[in-house]
Amino acid sequence: MILHPGIIALLVGSLIVLALLLYGSVLAVVILRRWDIKSSSEFQLGLERKTYLVSTIMSFVLGFEVLAIFLFIYTVDDLHRQFVGAMCATGSLNANPVGWYVLYVKMLLFFISSLWIGINYVDQRTEGFPLVRFKYGMLLLVAPLVLVDVYLQSRYFLGLTPDIITSCCGALFSKEGGGLSSSLSSLPVRPMRYIFFTVLGLYVLAGLISLKRQKGIFRGLMGIFSVIVFLISLASIISFVSLYFYEIPTHHCPFDILQGYYNYIGYPLYGALFSGTAFGLLTGFTEILKKLFPSLEKINRYQRKWTILSILFMVIFTLISLYPMLFSSFTLEGY
Repeated sequence: MILHPGIIALLVGSLIVLALLLYGSVLAVVILRRWDIKSSSEFQLGLERKTYLVSTIMSFVLGFEVLAIFLFIYTVDDLHRQFVGAMCATGSLNANPVGWYVLYVKMLLFFISSLWIGINYVDQRTEGFPLVRFKYGMLLLVAPLVLVDVYLQSRYFLGLTPDIITSCCGALFSKEGGGLSSSLSSLPVRPMRYIFFTVLGLYVLAGLISLKRQKGIFRGLMGIFSVIVFLISLASIISFVSLYFYEIPTHHCPFDILQGYYNYIGYPLYGALFSGTAFGLLTGFTEILKKLFPSLEKINRYQRKWTILSILFMVIFTLISLYPMLFSSFTLEGY
């Protein structure tokens, strides 16, 4: 294992998160079995007070999971200097392939944690706490996922040694390679560019329509559409967006843009994409909850805020992606 502040923060932070989630899971079992908002018993009143406190703590705990993916990426990118053959986070992840699974789990945790925080925010501001059982049932699903994350993350960092010789993005994200990364690198630029900007434009348009019409179907579509936008955007970053920042027509790495040489532009780029997707998912997911819990009708004002935030972050993501295409002399015409 390599001693690094980021590694220590991730390992210690994840263990604390897991411990608190396990405590929250014990409370979740009690809530699922004995919660009765109509009761005025001493047990119920004590449970309500405890639930409010623990829910607030869980929001901060899962807030760490929301930020953890960016700390993880920063850490593995900073570690690349320790390995022969590594030039960015790709090399660090290839130094112990378990790291790729950690990245995927952290991406999933980012969105699930964001949903839980949003649901808890609504529940604590709604009379009768209608989502208590639902959100604590959801917490029982989050805890095992965090346990998997802790296990894989520990295996990854403990398996890293400076004597490892690794391969980097030039081998993984190349048209001559194999696998999904190579397939994404080989996607034709012009069609992908049209698809990318069309999908983003349609998403923003759908969001604006949902703000004006206030119809549930548009909010539900935003949740579905946000996932499509997210996947197409990731493919587009590898296919052509990153190339404009590198000004190299054959360099498709999605991680180099996180480095100081490129002014760390990858952090606001990915941050805007992940945030826009999370708020879109939250808007669509809570629309489903409205059908299950009629007392949530007042949630419309929160959905409106989330829709605006989702649109805002997606516009920021689009503008960052578009900037080098408009203001750089580099062109991909002919590729």
